[in-house]
Parts: sequence; structure tokens; C-alpha cells
Amino acid sequence: QNAFHALKLADRGYVLVNGKIHLSGSGEELLTNPEVRNAYLGGGH
Repeated sequence: QNAFHALKLADRGYVLVNGKIHLSGSGEELLTNPEVRNAYLGGGH
């Protein structure tokens, strides 16, 4: 899966931790979220 491209196309995204929603927002909001970038996007996009 390519999280970066998926979030660029997504209207809404969710980050689950242990089956519970940890973060949610628009694809753009999640792409710019530092926690999401570091954990799932390698911090470099």
C-alpha cells in the first residue's frame, strides 16, 4: 500500500491504533500531520 498516494486521493482518512481511531481528518490534514508523516510516510514526503 502507498499511504502517501492514498491520502492525496482521500476525502477522509483514519489512523487506527489497537483497533481504535487514534487520528482522523481529511487526506490533506493527515498528510501534513507530523505524527502521521513520521510514523507512516517516512517523514520525508
